[in-house]
Amino acid sequence: MGFGTRIIFSGLLALSAVGAPIVQAQEGDLNFANGIAAIVEHKVITIDDVRREIMPRIPSIQAQARTQQEYEQMVEALQDDLIQSLIDRVLIVKEFYKTKDGQPPRQIPASYIDNAVADSIISDFDGDRSKFLAYLRGRGMTMREYRIEVTEDIINSYMRSEQRQSASIISPVRVEQYYNENSERFYQEDEAHMRMIVFNRTSGVTDEGLLDRARNVHARLDSGESFADIARDVSEDTRRARGGDWSWQRRTDLKDEFSEPLFALDKGQATQPILLPEGCYILYVEDRRYAGIKPIDDVREQIELILSQTMARQAEERWLERLRRNGYVKLY
Repeated sequence: MGFGTRIIFSGLLALSAVGAPIVQAQEGDLNFANGIAAIVEHKVITIDDVRREIMPRIPSIQAQARTQQEYEQMVEALQDDLIQSLIDRVLIVKEFYKTKDGQPPRQIPASYIDNAVADSIISDFDGDRSKFLAYLRGRGMTMREYRIEVTEDIINSYMRSEQRQSASIISPVRVEQYYNENSERFYQEDEAHMRMIVFNRTSGVTDEGLLDRARNVHARLDSGESFADIARDVSEDTRRARGGDWSWQRRTDLKDEFSEPLFALDKGQATQPILLPEGCYILYVEDRRYAGIKPIDDVREQIELILSQTMARQAEERWLERLRRNGYVKLY
């Protein structure tokens, strides 16, 4: 859907002397001399409405864009999205107030609006009512008009959420179908839940001295002590208080000096001492996950989340398409 983005924002797109995008002011444009971007039902969407939405996002686009052309393309895409969002907002509000047979018109309780306005003053204006009133004056807006805008914000969020929730039931058959069709997404590398004891190499400490301490650790393990308890007692790294727990580590997360001896072990086994220039290390396998496709029961919740999010987006888009077909929209 082309909305003439280059026309509305052509005066905003420029590069600085060092090649970084900058924003320049624009007074107006012949193609939009009436200041209107679209008319939706009874409501006019002005260029100022679009600018107000897009300007806070310009710095982010500036940071991402590498060239002037890329910057303009990103602004164009964003503006198209924002205009469509403003159009959809009007259609959603209309749908909310539409009366259904035998049912009274829906309304947003005044207390909800009061709370939303109060929250906005706190979060957006540091609780300073004078700043808030200055903002309204800058927009040429009355308090009554602002409350209408807040009401429409609430309606927009509520109606979209209602549509998304309507598509939240996922059948086991769909989960299994998704798993079978996308099993490669659930491949896991070799992983080990690793604990580690560290003896730092300090001045005057020899390799034999470090190895003696490591042999003492193995003797305590052979006598039945837990690796975690021994680590709390003797380890010299920042994970000591946690029993040397480094949680789950993939083979590719670790340097070869650690990964090769660690992943040669099974659950409940400890490595021989690993001597490095900075100290001596003993690694322990608390648990193992072997490389391969995860079983469906391990990823069922993940698949349900993926499917519910996808179905929610699709349900919302179908609903919006229906509103767009049945509504009056004129683009300028």
